[in-house]
Amino acid sequence: MSYRQEYNKSIQQPVEFWREKAQDLHWFKFPEAILTQDENEIHHWFSDGQMNTCYMALDYHVDNGRGEQTALIYDSPVANTKKTYSYLKLRDEVAKCAGMLKAQGVEKGDCVIIYMPMIPEAAIAMLACARLGAIHSVVFGGFAAPELAIRIDDAKPKVIMVASCGIEISKIIPYKPLLDNAIDFALHKPQTCIVYQREQLQATLLPGRDIDWKIHCEVAEPAQCTVVNGDDLLYILYTSGTTGKPKGVVRENGGHAVALKYSMHAIYNMKPGEVFWSASDVGWVVGHSYIVYGPLLHGCTTVFYEGKPIMTPDAGAFWRVISEHKVKALFTAPTAYRAIKKEDPDGEFIKQYDLSSLKTIFAAGERLDPPTYHWLTEQLGLPVIDHWWQTETGWAISANMLGIEKMPIKPGASTVPMPGFDVHILSDNGEKLDANQQGNIAIKLPLPPCSLTTIWGNFDRFTASYLETFPGYYVSGDGGYIDDDGYLFVMGRTDDIINVSGHRLSTGEMEEIIATHDAVAECAVIGRTDDLKGQVPHGFVILKSGVSIDQETAQQEFAELMREKIGPIACYKDTVIVERLPKTRSGKILRKLIRKILDGEDYVIPSTIDDPAILDEIKASLKMQ
Repeated sequence: MSYRQEYNKSIQQPVEFWREKAQDLHWFKFPEAILTQDENEIHHWFSDGQMNTCYMALDYHVDNGRGEQTALIYDSPVANTKKTYSYLKLRDEVAKCAGMLKAQGVEKGDCVIIYMPMIPEAAIAMLACARLGAIHSVVFGGFAAPELAIRIDDAKPKVIMVASCGIEISKIIPYKPLLDNAIDFALHKPQTCIVYQREQLQATLLPGRDIDWKIHCEVAEPAQCTVVNGDDLLYILYTSGTTGKPKGVVRENGGHAVALKYSMHAIYNMKPGEVFWSASDVGWVVGHSYIVYGPLLHGCTTVFYEGKPIMTPDAGAFWRVISEHKVKALFTAPTAYRAIKKEDPDGEFIKQYDLSSLKTIFAAGERLDPPTYHWLTEQLGLPVIDHWWQTETGWAISANMLGIEKMPIKPGASTVPMPGFDVHILSDNGEKLDANQQGNIAIKLPLPPCSLTTIWGNFDRFTASYLETFPGYYVSGDGGYIDDDGYLFVMGRTDDIINVSGHRLSTGEMEEIIATHDAVAECAVIGRTDDLKGQVPHGFVILKSGVSIDQETAQQEFAELMREKIGPIACYKDTVIVERLPKTRSGKILRKLIRKILDGEDYVIPSTIDDPAILDEIKASLKMQ
C-alpha cells in the first residue's frame, strides 16, 4: 500500500484503519468500541479493550520466544558503565519493582512520580507502574525543587521514586536534597519515597518515609500484570513552560500502544530484534515514546544512553555508540547534531568508526535547519529524516513513512501528515489557506490514537489551550505552510512570527538564511519591540569552532544576506556573536526568554533552562554591541 492509500484510508475510514492496526498487539480482550466520544464530546480510542502495556512490551515477547534477546542496552560514559538486559531479565526486574510498589500500597489508578536520570531503573520504574495499572509521571532529573513541588501538588503521588544523584558530564548532581526541599514546599506529602542509591553518591534516608530501593526490591514478591481498559491512563507528562503552572498531558493505554507499535515500522522502518537509539531523556515525551515504550512494544533493542553528544568524552560520542551497539536508526534533536557539527565541522570523528549498521538519521523536537541537514547528509551519506510532533500527540504529526513508502526529501520540510492527522493551515480567522500560504497549523478532529484527551485535573484548561481557538480543530501552536506537493513546512511557534511594519515574517525562515553562512554553527532570530515598526528582527549567532569574525563584519554580512534572500522588508540589521544560547535541557532555544531580555521586560528564569549563567552572557553581549 502506498503512503497516499494508507493516509486516505485513515481519514476516510478511521475506525476500520485503527482496528486493523490494533490487531498487531496482544489484548486480553480485543476492543469493540474502537472510537467513542464522552459526555464532553472528547474522542477516545479502544476504550473497552482489556490490556496491559507492560505485558505487551515485555511478557508477550518472553512468552513468544524473545526472552533471550537484548531488550535494553545501558551505556553511560559519565558513569563509566555498560550493561545489557534481555527481555526475560528486564521482565523479571520490572515484576520485582512492581511488587515493591505494591507492597507500599500502590494500586491501579494511583500516581507515582519518577525523578531519575538516564539509568535503567528509570525505565524499570515506568514499566513497573504500567504493570500495576498505576499512572506514572516522570519529572526530568535535576528539576529545581519549586518546580518539582508544583508537579507533586498537581499529580498528588502516593509514592515518589528517586535516584540519589545524576551525573552531568563530570559533575555529580544530588537529587535527594532537591526532592526533600520539594516535599517541604509541597502541600501534598507522598506516603513513601523509594531511593535508588547510586555508587557515585549515597543519599541520607528520612526514617518513616524513605526506603532503600535495592533492599526492598530484593525481597519483593514479583507482581503480575493488572488488567486495564484501553482508556485508562498510562502516564502524566508535564509540558515545560517558562511561567505559570505546567500542563499535565495525559496518555491513555490503548491508543498509546497502538500508535507507537504502528509507528516503529511505518515511520522508522524498524523490525523486531533491530537496535533503535533515541538519544533523548525519559523526562521528555521522546524518551517515553521512543526510548522505553515504542521499541519494546515492537520487540526491538533500545539504547539507554547517559551522556552528551560532545564532551563525553568528545564529538565522536554518538558515533562510538552506534558502532559499538550496531544501531540501525538514530533519533535525536537537531541541537545535538549542531553541537557535533560545531566541534567537528569536517567530520573527523565520523571517519574513526564503523557506522555500517546505521541506515537512517531522524530529527525532531525543533526545526531541522537545511545547513545541518546538508552537513549530515554530506558526512554520513544516509537519509536524514526530519519529522514533527508534540508532547501532546506522543508520536509524529508529519514524517516520512520509510516503512510504507519513502518520499523524496525536501530540506526544511517534515514531509507529509501521518495517518490520522488531518492537517490544515488556517488564517487567524479560522479560514483554510491555500498551498504555500503561511498560517496556523491545526488538526481536524478527531485526533488519532495516542493524542492527549485532557489536561490532568483541568479539563477547562485543555479546551481553552487546544480546542476553542478553531472549533472542530486541535490548534498546534505552530505556524507553517503546506506546499503544492502536500509537504508540511513547520516554521516555528506562532509567537515566533513577527510583525514588521504590518508584514508577517517568520523568524524560522530568517534563521534558515543565517545558517547558510559558512561561519555559523547555530543561530536564533528574535523579534525585538520597535516603536516605529512594531517589531524588528535581532540575530544571535554562535560561530563554528576555530572560526573568527568580528562584530562589525557580522552585522554587515548577515544584513546583506537577509536583504538578498528576503529583501529590505525584513529590516534586519542587528547581529550579536555569542558563545551559547539559553536552552531547555531537551535542547530547545528559549526564544521567548531572549525576547524578554531584548525588550527589557521582567522575566522568571524557567526551571527547564540548561544553565542560567547563559542569561548573563547574553546581557553582556548586548551591552557590548
